[in-house]
Amino acid sequence: MLVFTQKKVLSLHLSNIIEANKTIGFVPTMGALHQGHLSLMEQALKENDIVVVSIFVNPTQFNNTEDLEKYPRTLDADVAKMKTLSETLLVYAPDVDDIYEEKLASESFDYDGLELKMEGKHRLGHFDGVGTIVKRLFEIITPNKAYFGEKDFQQLQIVKKLVEKFQLSVQIIGCPIFREPSGLAMSSRNERLSPEARKKASFIYETLQEAKQNFITKSAQETTKIAEKAFKKHPDFKLEYFEIADEKTLSICQKKDNSKKYRGFIAVFIENIRLIDNIPMY
Repeated sequence: MLVFTQKKVLSLHLSNIIEANKTIGFVPTMGALHQGHLSLMEQALKENDIVVVSIFVNPTQFNNTEDLEKYPRTLDADVAKMKTLSETLLVYAPDVDDIYEEKLASESFDYDGLELKMEGKHRLGHFDGVGTIVKRLFEIITPNKAYFGEKDFQQLQIVKKLVEKFQLSVQIIGCPIFREPSGLAMSSRNERLSPEARKKASFIYETLQEAKQNFITKSAQETTKIAEKAFKKHPDFKLEYFEIADEKTLSICQKKDNSKKYRGFIAVFIENIRLIDNIPMY
């Protein structure tokens, strides 16, 4: 398995693949890989001649310095996991200087308001950081297809908008959420939870499932209040938001419209670790 740390060397290697008219799939990650990441790679391997996986903890998308410092960095273990899938995967694991050179800063992006909802409200500048790194990685790797998990559904919609705005020739593929047996959405942050908290965190998915059932007969406002009350009864959790929003615009559902698809979104803290999840409400 080839591991590249410099974009110049990677670009040179990829230029030969492009010249041979082979397709490139791309899976961007921040490492600390789990089965959810591997499922993206599996799909990419099926649909492309070559697959590049980036492992880079991007500082410009963290608005919490402590979160950035504590984010797990496990490159050797990540490479070992990828080898179980395929030795043909190419890994790009740069340092900050290789990506940002001498200017560690985000560009500013306009995503037609998608960036102002949910995560954008609570993590100022986050999606400028996401846009900056994704655009740069697309420029370095020039993929035909790029794969993103639906756990970060808002991010998925924002990347699609980025591609549309800059008229980039890459197809964005959204892939299903992978869950632990308890229902907890797989996340690199789960590794920081104590075994007890990890068990309790299954309540997040249970609440989403209950909300989905409630939404069949109740309004979005009633469904939201029930979910918020459920978390108030659990002192281990601090709910940041629960919202039912239109999948396309991410606008909060005020009144049900049968022509639209809605999704329930949640962000919650347990043991001071922030977890997000979502579920289609149809």
